[in-house]
Amino acid sequence: MNIQNTSPLSHLSDHELTRSEFIFRMMNSPFAVKLLSHVTLIALKIGIPIESLIKQTIYKQFCGGETIEESEKIVNKLGTYTIKSILDYSVESASEREFEQTINELEKITQLAAINKHIPYTCIKLTGIATVDLLKKIGKKTSLNEKELQQYETVKARLVTICDYSEKHKIPLYIDAEESWLQEAIDSLAIEMMRKYNKKTALVSNTLQMYRKDRLDYLVNLIATAKKENFKLGVKLVRGAYWETEMNRAISKQYPVPVFENKSDSDNAFDLAAKICIDNLDSVTVCIGTHNEQSVYHVMDYMNQLKIQPNNSKIYFSQLYGMSDNISYQLANQNYNITKYLPYGPVKSVVPYLIRRAEENTSIAGQMGRELKLILQEKVIRRMKKHDYNHASM
Repeated sequence: MNIQNTSPLSHLSDHELTRSEFIFRMMNSPFAVKLLSHVTLIALKIGIPIESLIKQTIYKQFCGGETIEESEKIVNKLGTYTIKSILDYSVESASEREFEQTINELEKITQLAAINKHIPYTCIKLTGIATVDLLKKIGKKTSLNEKELQQYETVKARLVTICDYSEKHKIPLYIDAEESWLQEAIDSLAIEMMRKYNKKTALVSNTLQMYRKDRLDYLVNLIATAKKENFKLGVKLVRGAYWETEMNRAISKQYPVPVFENKSDSDNAFDLAAKICIDNLDSVTVCIGTHNEQSVYHVMDYMNQLKIQPNNSKIYFSQLYGMSDNISYQLANQNYNITKYLPYGPVKSVVPYLIRRAEENTSIAGQMGRELKLILQEKVIRRMKKHDYNHASM
């Protein structure tokens, strides 16, 4: 299969194609991204009304809507192409009220997923229900005081509430990965939930960022633990979203850099992790979360070698909404299980997510250039078709 084929972009209108071209031209310049991100944050802080501009440009490219109801329109549209969606409530949480709001939103998503066949999974970032300071302290394995212990038990209770709801409606849950200094606490909670809820199927999945040097060994040990303790392991594989942050923090605080410094090392780790998971489908359910075409090829080829059907329920692929449609649509056409991560939330509240996403994508070598190239090719194809039509009509 040639996933470089531009035909999947035919679902975009001329207006949508033009908007995508503008967005990816801007994101192709790290300087422009940093400048516009800085200006946007200042404008929102001092009350300049730019939400409408944001919504019609980068927000519309990468988000489903401000509410679940708005986003469901995108879910159903993607569903007509047999592409499923994972609704991601992308509002940053910091207070008890916001933590409760995150839980409420996740329950609404789960309710919708139970009746909408186009939503196979839900997802959560644990910083949506726990403070960064608490997760950081747990990760350091330092003693918690009485107040912090109570906070930790509250966080676990919130997560249990979410998992209970997932179990009730039979909708599995991805726990997303975060920075390495928070991840140890997240891993611990994820494993605890998997032991509790994954007796028969992988209701709960944890996310492994394969640009981390320790994740291959962690994966192998995790599979061994799951087999020994007789629970099913859910794994979502990604390369990682915080490379620059991880590098800078390690250098400034003078501790060993936890991530690979060469992209090829991350690529190799990702591909090997995918192979390990597929070799252990008796106990592992895996999501291949990548925009890398070669990694997609590797998984497809390996599935073919092992005579694993494309729509095997234990293997999903996933990309972000608004990106890599050339991969997503053609995987769907080939009958693979494919999802789009579909963020939603009020424009102003989602801006921090959008800025992180823009900065992350500019650091992926060639990614914006590839997106832009496909868009421009699609525009050329359309011009040629119009020319041929006009010529035939003469």
